[in-house]
Amino acid sequence: MRSSLKLLVPLMVLAAPVAVMAAQRTYPNVGTPLSQTEIQAFDRMIGPEGKELPVGRGTVKEGAELFAKRCEVCHGKNGENGITHHLVAGQPGKPFRGPFYGVEKDGPSYFPYPTIAWDYINRAMPASNPGTLKPNEVYALVAFLYYRNGIIKETDVMDEKTLPKVEMPNKNGFIPAKPVYPPDPKWPSWY
Repeated sequence: MRSSLKLLVPLMVLAAPVAVMAAQRTYPNVGTPLSQTEIQAFDRMIGPEGKELPVGRGTVKEGAELFAKRCEVCHGKNGENGITHHLVAGQPGKPFRGPFYGVEKDGPSYFPYPTIAWDYINRAMPASNPGTLKPNEVYALVAFLYYRNGIIKETDVMDEKTLPKVEMPNKNGFIPAKPVYPPDPKWPSWY
C-alpha cells in the first residue's frame, strides 16, 4: 500500500498542469476577471420593495397579445396546460388561496412578493433569448399573468409604482427568513 502511494502522488503532481492546460483550451476565458460592464449585467435583481424597477407600464390587454405571440408556445393558451410550467393557479376575480403543492408552485400566485414575477420574466424569458424583453413588455406580461391568476383587475395598469403595491394571495405562506423570538404561534413549534 505504501509503495503505491509513493508512485501515485508524483503522478498526480505531474498530471495537474496537464489538466489545467486542457481546461484552458476547452474554456479559454476561465480565470479571466470580469469587466465592470459584465458585472453590472448580472446586477439586475429587483427587491420586494421594487426600488430597482425601471420606468415603464403595461396593461392586461397588451400582455395578452404579447403572451399569445411569445409565450403561448411553451406555457399554453392563457398560461394553462403548456408543455412547461403552468402559470395559472386561480382565475380572474378568484385568486388561488390554498395549500400550494406541486403544480400550483409554478404560478405567480405562489410568490410572496409581486416583484418576483417581474424580475424572473425580465431576466429569464423568453427561454430562447433571455433578458431581451423591454420593460413595458415585462410589465404587460406581469399584468396579464396577475389578471389570469385573479390577483388584479383587468383594468389595472402595472408600472414601477403600482406593481410593488399588489397584494399577493400567498404573501403570508412562507416561514420568515430570520427567526422570530418569541416564536409566532402561527409557525410550527419546531421553528
